[in-house]
Formats: sequence, structure tokens, C-alpha cells
Amino acid sequence: MPNFRSTIAACILFACSTSLAAAGGLKKYVVLPEGYQPNPNATLGLHVGDTLYISGTTGGDLKTRKYPEVFEDEVKQCMAKIGDFLHADKMDYADVVSVQVYLTDISLFQRMNAVYNTYFKTQPPSRTTVQIAKLGAPDAHIEITVTARK
Repeated sequence: MPNFRSTIAACILFACSTSLAAAGGLKKYVVLPEGYQPNPNATLGLHVGDTLYISGTTGGDLKTRKYPEVFEDEVKQCMAKIGDFLHADKMDYADVVSVQVYLTDISLFQRMNAVYNTYFKTQPPSRTTVQIAKLGAPDAHIEITVTARK
């Protein structure tokens, strides 16, 4: 079952980006790194104009679909997957301007933050972190949505 907030956020971002692209003739294309499968329910990476929208990403292994037992490893895997999308669109973590972090347990915040901060050492992006009851992937403890701009 998809996460309601993530689904709504993705729909709003898609609607806004579609309207902007249609109105202003902005360049729009799908970003899908090698090894990733398209999602029939959402575009995982969408570039519009000079902005890349990365859908909610969890820390599951691409091949096995399993999640690391250690939470910090799950965060690292999640951030690595986000990096895959950034690099596929010739961007990097320094281009990230906004992040939304969804945690199934807010007591994991400090542990998440310790890993997260290794990716954004200077001038971190704006960020919202919230606790939610469940994520779409039952074994996931974290999901991150990113907006990057070149």
C-alpha cells in the first residue's frame, strides 16, 4: 500500500511540473539510473526545466528487495540510491535543495541525522522530517524524497 503523504506529494509535484512544462515549454524527461526498473504507479525521477524531482526512496536492496538489519546501513543505502538518480542526471548532493524524510520511529532521528550529514557537509538543503505510521515497503524504516536543481 503506497504511503499517502508520499503519493499526495508526488501527485502535487507531478501536476505542478506538468503545468509548468506545458505552459513554459520547459524541457521534461524521465531520469532512471541503470539497473532501476520503472514504477508503473509513479515516475521515480523526473527532470523539469533545471529541477530534478526524485520520488520517495527507501533503503531496500535493488536485487533482493531486502532491507539492512542495521538502521544506519538502511539510511546509507537510501542515500546511495538517491545519489544514483542525481548522478544519472549529471547532478550531485550539492545540487539538492529540498528533502523530505519520513521515519517510522522519530527516535531514529539522531541516528538518521548522523548518516545524512555526511552527504550534506556544507550548506545543507531545506528539510522536513516527520514520523509516519507505516511506509509502502513493510520492512522500511525510512523514505526520502529529494528535489535538486542545477
